[in-house]
Amino acid sequence: MTAIPDALTIHQLLGRIVYFHALHIAPEQRTDLPPQPGPLCCNHHTAPGRRSAAEVLTDLAWNALIEVATALPDHHRPCPSASGNCCATCRVTAAAAAVAGGWATTEHHAYRHGEPPAQLVTDCRNAAADRIAQVFAAQHNAICPALDNFPAPAPHELPSADTLPLTGELLALWADPAATTRNPVASWLNHCTGLADVRRVLESRRGTT
Repeated sequence: MTAIPDALTIHQLLGRIVYFHALHIAPEQRTDLPPQPGPLCCNHHTAPGRRSAAEVLTDLAWNALIEVATALPDHHRPCPSASGNCCATCRVTAAAAAVAGGWATTEHHAYRHGEPPAQLVTDCRNAAADRIAQVFAAQHNAICPALDNFPAPAPHELPSADTLPLTGELLALWADPAATTRNPVASWLNHCTGLADVRRVLESRRGTT
């Protein structure tokens, strides 16, 4: 990331996550697996001292990201002691990972009718956690150890807009959010009303229909 994006750009990108989730992912996502507890956030794992969720997460845009993650029960891994005292950056990191993992899994099911490779989901989770949480931490001066736990995968290991369009665009937009206003990701997804539409476009673009 070459620069910290302005607040308007951040809000637009977070709004795009909420919009795409509501329109494309939520109607197709699996809900048969219960949520599992994740690791303790750094405010519960060690002596409290990091900026807390209650202190920092007053921005409705960032809270919207967490709400989307909470709607992905089979991928969301909140702190077992989740409360307003949780580290805010840990919470955003976990939410970003949940969204990317949930999206990748849901898209893979929709287009290929099977389970995605575990490494693919892990790479998407790690990339989103790192990219999105870095923006949050920089904006709110809230660096924490959680950002060290998500090694960034090499770009060629991540899905593109030609394989998993929603997940690929999510990762591309957050790779350098400050540049999106200068070089926005052109997306035909805006014209689709569901994952069935997305799949038809993918098949057409690949010449398989």
